[in-house]
Amino acid sequence: MRIIPRLDIKGPNVVKGVQFEGLRVLGKPEDFAKYYYDSGADELIYMDVVASLYGRNGLLDIIEKTSREIFIPLTVGGGLRSIEDIRTVLRSGADKVAINTAAIQNPDLIHQASQTFGASTIIVSIEAIRKPNGKYEAYVDYGREATGVDACEWAIKAEKLGAGEILVTSIANEGTGSGFDTELMCRISKSVSIPVIGGGGAGCLQHVTEVINDGLVDGVSLASILHYNFIKQYSVSGSDYSNEGNVQYLTHQANTASLSRIHGATITELKQYLTRNGVACRQS
Repeated sequence: MRIIPRLDIKGPNVVKGVQFEGLRVLGKPEDFAKYYYDSGADELIYMDVVASLYGRNGLLDIIEKTSREIFIPLTVGGGLRSIEDIRTVLRSGADKVAINTAAIQNPDLIHQASQTFGASTIIVSIEAIRKPNGKYEAYVDYGREATGVDACEWAIKAEKLGAGEILVTSIANEGTGSGFDTELMCRISKSVSIPVIGGGGAGCLQHVTEVINDGLVDGVSLASILHYNFIKQYSVSGSDYSNEGNVQYLTHQANTASLSRIHGATITELKQYLTRNGVACRQS
C-alpha cells in the first residue's frame, strides 16, 4: 500500500482548505516534502491549485529544488494542457503527471501523453461530487466547474485511452476529516484494472484502513492529517508569510473548528497502524 502526501500549492506555498475552499497558507513545499520523504512517504503529489485558471503550471522551480533532495516518485498536476507542458514538467524533475481539466476538454491528450511518455507516467485526476441520483459527476478547475461527465464512465474511458493510474478525490469530503467517500472509491476501483489512488477526507488512522479495505484503493493520498501534525511539531511561523495570503492559522488567529475532526499523525504512526491491521506497506 502506497502512502502519498498531497501538497496543494498556490504560488510558493503549501495551502489547505475544506472542500477546496478557504485556502490557508501552511508553509513551504520544500520543507513538507523533505520531512515526508525522511518519514517514509512512498510518493509525493504536488498540485498547482490555481494553474488551471491561468492555463499554466507555475511549479517548475519548486519541482527542480525538490527533485534534488527527494528520491521517491513525484507526481505534478495543475495546468498541464499539452504534450509540451507535460514534457517541461518531467524535465524539471517530476516522475509522473496528473491531468484533469485538459483531459476532459481534450480526451485524446491522454492517448498522446501515454504514447509519448508511457502509461505509467500518466495519472488522470478525477474530482467528483455525488449527485441526488446517486451517481458521481466529475468536476474540473480544482473542483470549481461541473462537467456533466459521469466519474465512473470517465475513469473507464481514461483507462482505455492509456492512463496508467486514476487519482480520485471526493470534493464533499476533502479537508473535512469525516472520512473518505469509500463508495466513490469502490465504484471506480471496480470499474478499472489500473491502480486507483483515493483521496479526500482522512481525519484519523481508521479512515485510512477503511478506504483501503472498503474502497479497494491501491494508494492513499493524504493532506490535512499529515500537514497539521507537521506544523505543530515544527512550529511554522506565520511571520515568515506575512504578505502571502491567508496566514491566520499560522498566526493562531484562525477559527479551528473545522479541524476538530482531524487527528494528526505521522507517516511512521500510520504505517505502524496499517501493519497492525494487516495492511502491507513499506517501512522506512
